[in-house]
Amino acid sequence: MGCGRVGTLLAERLADLGHSVAVVDQNTSAFDRLPASFPGITVTGIGFDRETLEKAGIARAEAFAAVSSGDNSNILAARVARETYGVDRVVARIYDPRRAEVYQRLGIPTVATVAWTTGQIMRGILPLGAQEEYRDPSGAMALAEVHVGTSWAGHRATSLEDAAGARIAFITRLGAPLLPNPETVIQDQDVIHAVYLSVDRERVESIFETRPSELS
Repeated sequence: MGCGRVGTLLAERLADLGHSVAVVDQNTSAFDRLPASFPGITVTGIGFDRETLEKAGIARAEAFAAVSSGDNSNILAARVARETYGVDRVVARIYDPRRAEVYQRLGIPTVATVAWTTGQIMRGILPLGAQEEYRDPSGAMALAEVHVGTSWAGHRATSLEDAAGARIAFITRLGAPLLPNPETVIQDQDVIHAVYLSVDRERVESIFETRPSELS
């Protein structure tokens, strides 16, 4: 939902990966941003209106992204997709970080635009990788904040652990600590604190940064 700059780029990338894509926007002219070769469908209407969503194929959708310019519209559409149509993978873009925290607690993954942009800029001007927080007296084991690539968002924390040969001690999410369990799914903006063998640092850093699809 939303055919602005983010929605357009998202639709193009998903289509390029071979996914079936439907784009919803209440302004028909917004679809002019899509390339002429775009293979998906476009639906004019309000993104949280059930009739509009059903025209777009929400009943068979595997994922839904609400990326319009309005926080209220995005979260309402995301909740309709999740609660009414049972779409498992739902993400909403939220400009107000305070609202984003509330909706995260309601189980709706959000991208808080201001916080995300700040984080991305910080990652752009500071080194990535692992920042050690503790090392045992022998020096063999380390606890570190390890940067995790955004492509891991939506994957279980256990999948990342298994791939990297590390253990996630805890996650900082929206400023609060979280102890992961077997059902925990990594979200954008999560800060991962992991334990690993010191000799494996470079490998752990690489796998945390790598797209999951590139590991097979």
